[in-house]
Amino acid sequence: MFEVGDRIVYPNHGAGTIVDIEEKEILGEKKQYYIMQLPIGEMKVMIPKDNVDDIGLRSVISEEIVPKVYQVLKGEQSEMSQNWNRRFRANTEKIKTGDIFEVAEVVRNLTIRDIIKGLSTGEKKMLSNSRQILISELVLAEDKTEKDIEEKINTIFDEQDFEEE
Repeated sequence: MFEVGDRIVYPNHGAGTIVDIEEKEILGEKKQYYIMQLPIGEMKVMIPKDNVDDIGLRSVISEEIVPKVYQVLKGEQSEMSQNWNRRFRANTEKIKTGDIFEVAEVVRNLTIRDIIKGLSTGEKKMLSNSRQILISELVLAEDKTEKDIEEKINTIFDEQDFEEE
């Protein structure tokens, strides 16, 4: 299990640090919760300890893995459905896995699509959310600021030449 001070990833929410473990009574049931502080937005999240495996909580990636994440961002756009609904569902599934490489792929694909064709409102929100999830983990893995990571990601996409298929 995790302890206070551990840096963890909560799929769909992003990465943070466990700042406390508390027992709370909710709906008449006492449970232990991890209190996770997110580095972005100063938000705190309560995570039931007994749901850790179901949720997919994991440790933040090591600094050695970070370059591989940036390689994913620099890669070619994956084949995506032309159908908005299918594309949205596929990307939602990737984000839910909590796997940083899957999240990076969603960020890459949606960013490229936005540059070439533009995104719907739903996909713009998904891109924003997946970027926050990715940035929150990279902030903790690299021990850098949110601004530093955002600039690095923006530079990756600014340096590429995208053409419509």
